[in-house]
Amino acid sequence: MQELHVNGSRLWETIIETGKIGATPAGGVSRLTLTDLDREVRDWFVQACKAVGCTVTVDEAGSIFARRPGKDNSRDPIAVGSHLDTQPLGGRFDGIAGVLSGLEILRTLEENEYTTESPLEIIDWTNEEGSRFAPAMLASGAFSGVYTLDFIYDTKDREGKSFRDELERVGYLGEVPVGNHRLAGYFELHIEQGPILEMEGQMIGVVRGAQGQLWYELTVNGRASHAGSTPMPMRKDAMLACARIADGVNRIALKHAPDGMSTVGLVELTPNSRNVIPGRAFFTIDLRHPDEQELLAMGEEADALVKDTAADTRTDISMVNVLNMMPMKFDETCVSVVRDSAQKLGYSHRDMVSGPGHDALYVARVAPTAMVFIPCEDGISHNEAESVNPEHMTAGADVLLHAVLEYDRRMSGAR
Repeated sequence: MQELHVNGSRLWETIIETGKIGATPAGGVSRLTLTDLDREVRDWFVQACKAVGCTVTVDEAGSIFARRPGKDNSRDPIAVGSHLDTQPLGGRFDGIAGVLSGLEILRTLEENEYTTESPLEIIDWTNEEGSRFAPAMLASGAFSGVYTLDFIYDTKDREGKSFRDELERVGYLGEVPVGNHRLAGYFELHIEQGPILEMEGQMIGVVRGAQGQLWYELTVNGRASHAGSTPMPMRKDAMLACARIADGVNRIALKHAPDGMSTVGLVELTPNSRNVIPGRAFFTIDLRHPDEQELLAMGEEADALVKDTAADTRTDISMVNVLNMMPMKFDETCVSVVRDSAQKLGYSHRDMVSGPGHDALYVARVAPTAMVFIPCEDGISHNEAESVNPEHMTAGADVLLHAVLEYDRRMSGAR
């Protein structure tokens, strides 16, 4: 097989270039799903893919598929993908690195006049982050049959704008039926979003699967009243209920140590005044564990905690489960070509399980899948300070390239 390597400098320059779309003063990126900035980076991506000979289609969920022909176009494509949307104050690498590594792979193949047996695709999945439209990974979830098209279309942001209306507004309400698209394999490169690779001095994470997640949205209805004249025994304090639940889910995670995790990451109070007892609280709970039974037990304990807190604080609490993602194991063949590629290229590597959720977890339900992790500085992600060593970025993209080429060779029966 012809020895190919990505152009690390070009890849880095492309990341810096796209990081200017939605750039924040602190060096991060704010590019929420289906905003004008998301449209701008999508338009850039489409043109970049067409420049390397790709045919571009958009499905009903707004996901972009850029296909480079293979020698046998009757074969299902091998895909590389991730997302271009960010957190409200996110970094320049989370998600973006996976999409642009795919673009760099196609650029490398094009300039070396190398044609794979199967067609290759790059995919930009809509709304991976879930920051604007919850739950996360809506488009890949629809692709894999987890969500119906009506469900994702009806999903609204905090301003009441619907997913479908915003897709149409930015010009990415596609016509290709969602999920009507077979993949021979799917590979996704991502920053680790944790400290393990950096701490151990490893270049590449060979991701075998991911822990499960349960997301909840809670609304506490108490009674707003004056902070200076309402006796403590008569209060129905929504914030007190929120605080007790936040402390309680922290204890639930510690009970399920060392792998249990819990987070209350979003809190909104009404009326949010310093001298008024909060009458309403809206907040979120995120529970995670790599073992399905442990995760489900954590969910049951959280439900009991909420009921007890409502009784103790004399408030009404609704708890809505908005994400059920059970632990996932990736395809052994896909994982092995990632591991073998890292070994062949001489990069230090380790097997690992993903803590965060990724589009790959939903794609894995319908296609053989694996992921490549690279280190990020201090494990920081979902933060403007997110940073990656260019050498690690190049290594990850090179492993991705060789994994895709080896997978193509195995699927075609070549020796």
